[in-house]
Amino acid sequence: MSILQKIAATKREEVARLKKERGLASLKEGAKAQAPPLDFFGAIHRPGKLSLIAELKKASPSRGVLRKDFQIEPLAQAYAKAGANALSVLTDVSYFQGDLSYLKKAKEISGLPVLRKDFIIDEHQVYEAREAGADAILLIAAMMPPAQLKELKAVADEWGMPSLVEVHDEREMEVALRAGTKLLGVNNRNLNDFTVTLQTSFDLLKNCPTGLPVVSESGIFTREDCRALRNAGASAILVGEAFMTATDVEAAVKALMTD
Repeated sequence: MSILQKIAATKREEVARLKKERGLASLKEGAKAQAPPLDFFGAIHRPGKLSLIAELKKASPSRGVLRKDFQIEPLAQAYAKAGANALSVLTDVSYFQGDLSYLKKAKEISGLPVLRKDFIIDEHQVYEAREAGADAILLIAAMMPPAQLKELKAVADEWGMPSLVEVHDEREMEVALRAGTKLLGVNNRNLNDFTVTLQTSFDLLKNCPTGLPVVSESGIFTREDCRALRNAGASAILVGEAFMTATDVEAAVKALMTD
């Protein structure tokens, strides 16, 4: 069983508990009570410029704990001060030591739009994301059939939340495009064996429709990486590990993004 399959099994258990404890009606009411989403899409799609989605991630299955002194508020504040355009917030508890409450905390202290970074496989999680303050959600093409991907994207669209549809290869990119994605994420990390290569982004960017915003995710550590991705056509990068392992997070962001 791959790590992605293992995570999917855990998520199915979590969704079953969520349905039992809350149900759609309750989650929809919670979602309705929130202020409208911030403009995540506009924050990261700035033609001609490379935008930064800075990630708040305490741990990962491949690396374990990345930052022992992980505290959402000061880290989110440092990201905002350094010029990040949006935040990605890990809410998965079992594998990334995240928490749903981190979304509002990060958003309030930074003033930036936030992406719920999790393994979303059911509409209950989409409503839960909006209730928790998410301005956008992540949908991973490899985790669900094409019809389900399209359905979950449609639910998020209804609530004004863009879906960053994550792919790893040509086949998944075709699925994402057929689902009508307006924001494509290319994960340079293979979620089955966790190997990382930026070549994944370079290869897929060559065949992306003109004008489609593409976010390159994972394995980005240097200014040279940023320049190469921008020149290849990426609209934004999503970076977590390079910042979470830095002594001075604000300085690390500025060093990476200074052209």
